[in-house]
Amino acid sequence: MGFLSILSFAHKLVEERLHPGDTAVDATAGNGNDTLFLARLVGGTGTVHAFDVQPRALEQTALRLGRELPEGQQRVHLHLRSHGEMEQVLPEEARGRLAAVMFNLGYLPGDDHATVTLPESTLEALQASAKLLRRGGIITAVLYTGHPGGREEADAVEQWAAGLPQREFQVLQYRFVNQVHSPPYLIAVEKRV
Repeated sequence: MGFLSILSFAHKLVEERLHPGDTAVDATAGNGNDTLFLARLVGGTGTVHAFDVQPRALEQTALRLGRELPEGQQRVHLHLRSHGEMEQVLPEEARGRLAAVMFNLGYLPGDDHATVTLPESTLEALQASAKLLRRGGIITAVLYTGHPGGREEADAVEQWAAGLPQREFQVLQYRFVNQVHSPPYLIAVEKRV
């Protein structure tokens, strides 16, 4: 049978906590995988906000939504902004009500590997996510260390997560320890009820 992949495990954790009518964020839209996943879960009454700094990423996300969930496009808001600007961009009604925020850090698969997420904006986005999250909500961050700067970003995310107050948050790390070639791993943060 095998263990769940890193991405599948992140999806499983989110799926257990995100319901129709909820609000969720894809902090790194990329090719739209997580945006589509979140849009399906929040259903016709929920909302998804997706962020990316690359126009191509949002174009790919919009195309994917149009192909696979055309009725869901009106409830997905695509923001050509850094995830570090999340707190300034999200509407007032989303504050303290986010059910899930997903990060898939690194670079846009199949595109320019020189454009990568950076520790400074990622930490700003994580801090905003923790503040905007509702009780019982979750943040997932898939970390990639095989590209220049990836290890430093992963270390910064781990340090941030380890410093969260235990009485307010639970933090989980999920990784495969015997794989070679810098496999991705997951940090998940749940805001305690």
